[in-house]
Amino acid sequence: MPLTQFELRQLTWRKAQRSMNNGECVEVAPANGKIFVRDSKNPRGPALEYPADAWRNFLIEAKRGHSG
Repeated sequence: MPLTQFELRQLTWRKAQRSMNNGECVEVAPANGKIFVRDSKNPRGPALEYPADAWRNFLIEAKRGHSG
């Protein structure tokens, strides 16, 4: 079952350390073995939900320079 907007707001969200605070960032938050991703300029908007393993694999591939 997806998290409610209230539950999403209670998560500990973070941006990349290299974020330039220009409103073009995403924020991530772990919860229930998943990673939630949202647009930093619309924190009350929808959040995408990924299994933690899928997110970890995405980060590995992104660091290698793969785009898809």
